[in-house]
Amino acid sequence: MSPAEQRSTTRARVDSWTWAVRLFKTRSAAAEACRGGHVRVNGATAKPAQPVHLGDEVRVRQAGLERIVIVARIVHKRVGPPVAAECLIDRSPPPPPKEILAAQPRRDRGAGRPTKRERRETDRLMGRRD
Repeated sequence: MSPAEQRSTTRARVDSWTWAVRLFKTRSAAAEACRGGHVRVNGATAKPAQPVHLGDEVRVRQAGLERIVIVARIVHKRVGPPVAAECLIDRSPPPPPKEILAAQPRRDRGAGRPTKRERRETDRLMGRRD
């Protein structure tokens, strides 16, 4: 086996690997998440071309939730769900209950900044005083 072939089985690009193990739907979405700072490898923000090795910890932030996975196997091509499950060890915390998510106040998209009155109401609900 040539040195180039050996290296390709011990490391892969982080955007390619996260796409191959089905953490992202497309490779371009994986690369965009890396550029946006939503992917960390061993605690450091990862660029799309950063290599991942066996045993590396990859943290992916998607839709407000963080997935924490350990690289168990290097793959370069997208694989089926059963094989993808063998390529990583999932250490993600369980998602919060739906009751907690529903209880968090959210503003409508495009509603702009809260008014002074709305800020005061929010402060009153949170128990904060001036």
